[in-house]
Amino acid sequence: MPSTFSSRLPGFYDMSLEARLRRIAEIAALPNEVRSVLEPEGGLSAEQADHMIENVIGVFGLPLGVATNFVINGREVLIPMAIEEPSVVAGASYMAKLARQGGGFRAESTEPLMIAQVQLLDVPNLTKAAKALQERKAEILARADQVDSVITELGGGARDLEARPFKKTAVGPMLVVHLIYDTRDAMGANALNTAAEAIAPLLEEVTGGRAHLRIVSNLADRRIARASCTIPLEALAYDQFSGERVRDGIVEAWALAEADPYRASTHNKGIMNGVDAVVIATGNDWRAVEAGAHAYAARSGRYTSLSRWWIEDEGSLAGELEMPMAVGIVGGATKVHPTAKACLALLDVSSAREVAEIVVSLGLAQNLAALRSLATEGIQRGHMELHARQVAIAAGAEGAQITRVAQQMASEGAVRLDRARELLREKGKKGK
Repeated sequence: MPSTFSSRLPGFYDMSLEARLRRIAEIAALPNEVRSVLEPEGGLSAEQADHMIENVIGVFGLPLGVATNFVINGREVLIPMAIEEPSVVAGASYMAKLARQGGGFRAESTEPLMIAQVQLLDVPNLTKAAKALQERKAEILARADQVDSVITELGGGARDLEARPFKKTAVGPMLVVHLIYDTRDAMGANALNTAAEAIAPLLEEVTGGRAHLRIVSNLADRRIARASCTIPLEALAYDQFSGERVRDGIVEAWALAEADPYRASTHNKGIMNGVDAVVIATGNDWRAVEAGAHAYAARSGRYTSLSRWWIEDEGSLAGELEMPMAVGIVGGATKVHPTAKACLALLDVSSAREVAEIVVSLGLAQNLAALRSLATEGIQRGHMELHARQVAIAAGAEGAQITRVAQQMASEGAVRLDRARELLREKGKKGK
């Protein structure tokens, strides 16, 4: 990626699809083989798909967009997003534009530590078993390190062992052993599962119990990504809304999500609109990231907001998002799916931690976009025109008809399939 490029692309929205791809390829210096994958006929072939999962009958596609305007840790970034929901890409891009005025996004991530669980049943004495595990921890970790020489050669591997006793469960007492494992640039599920299998016989020997489940945990609370931003007051003002009103409205809207799980679920879903779109685009496991995020949101015993928004002393709006982020740049679809490989090339990253920091920054931007809409004109107005285009297409509109019918419905506030069909019929009559 050229060091001098900017993710600020004025007028990008108004370009044709072909012109957008050409522009992105030029500024990101994408090789021809990467650009060809992103063209309408590129991407995953049926033959490639047939080797990825079972019983393949075709390929299912999602619109692939690019979020612009992002500056993350001082670096200009273009972010690929695979998503079917209108306004998400536009909302994140616009919030990134506002964040630029406060220096962009600041992001950080912890070491890529994941957890594998081994469930031990029929343990004679939980306390003695836990103590015995600690005494032989070095031996157990060494056994785990034997399963993936590539990860250990890269500096990863087994880091720690924890014993978690459960005295009362539906099936009686059990001891759950956590293997803490550094996966480096892999998401790590396969390595974790294999390591859990490898140490299970030794755990049985040490504890006298019976190993049952051996499985990775998707609550990756040792593998955290954080992003923050500051939005100057003057950047928040628009139309009839003052900067103070927008700022205060955002904080008040966040406060409901912080207090009430019924709101928090929708609030966090908005964050995941952005997060999932990047995770999918890069070939990572969005289901694992989703599961970890929602479990993390309930870690206090009460489900709450993943993000936090507040007013700084000088009056600016400040926000922060912290969540588990188990993503990789090696293994799985990241190296098999051609579009995922192209999207990683567009991100121009060299580590999984960089991907995590980009994803969490995008999630914070998307959260800001949703809160700003809710706190001002309401979520529907921003959604309306883009949603109207989908309704127009569903009604049978083509080409220029799509824009005309969508704009008419949006102006009427009547974005419905029956109204779209009625407008198309009227056009047909006028054309006769």
